[in-house]
Amino acid sequence: MALKKTEKADLKQKYPLFVEIGMVLTLALLIVAFRLDMSANDDFQVQLEEQEVVQMEEILQTQQIEKPPPPPRPPVPVEVPDDEVLDDVELDLDVSLDLDEMVDLPPPPPPAEEEEEEPEIFVIVEQSPELIGGLPALQKKIRYPEIAKKAGVEGRVYLQFVVDEQGNVHDPIVTRGIGAGCDEEAIRAILEAKFKPGKQRGKAVKVKMSLPITFKLK
Repeated sequence: MALKKTEKADLKQKYPLFVEIGMVLTLALLIVAFRLDMSANDDFQVQLEEQEVVQMEEILQTQQIEKPPPPPRPPVPVEVPDDEVLDDVELDLDVSLDLDEMVDLPPPPPPAEEEEEEPEIFVIVEQSPELIGGLPALQKKIRYPEIAKKAGVEGRVYLQFVVDEQGNVHDPIVTRGIGAGCDEEAIRAILEAKFKPGKQRGKAVKVKMSLPITFKLK
């Protein structure tokens, strides 16, 4: 049968009371310790060694006196011999000006040649240039490049060029190409083409135009 503690023997119930009593005693000891008379140790004195006083003397700034530069030396006189005689120069003041005498003047420069103005290149005209034979005739002139055949390259090459007053092609450029030698072949073919020139107000003029050339394997 288990034993059971009585209420008087159980100290856990009185634990809070013991804690309060301990805190009160501790606080009382602290108050007494702070109020003790510490005057009994007045004989204890700390003696400090006297430090040596260093006096700073004021240094007077001396003024430098600038000496004036020495005067320049006088030039050394050069002796001129008295025996030297200067030759008299005769001046002919009776020279007369003959106004009737003819003076050969250089010929005037030739008039500047007027530069001929380059004819204007039109983009839109009343009558556009016409390809003689049409696109089928131009396509027949195309020689398919061997590199493009082997690579199976097909497509359209877009060219831009100028047709002059005689219907000839000038300055062709590729605006969009497909490569593999097709761009160069398109330029070669368009240079061999012939156009009816474009006209503006009944007069043949230079016209800028664009044209596609098709490359297609059979």
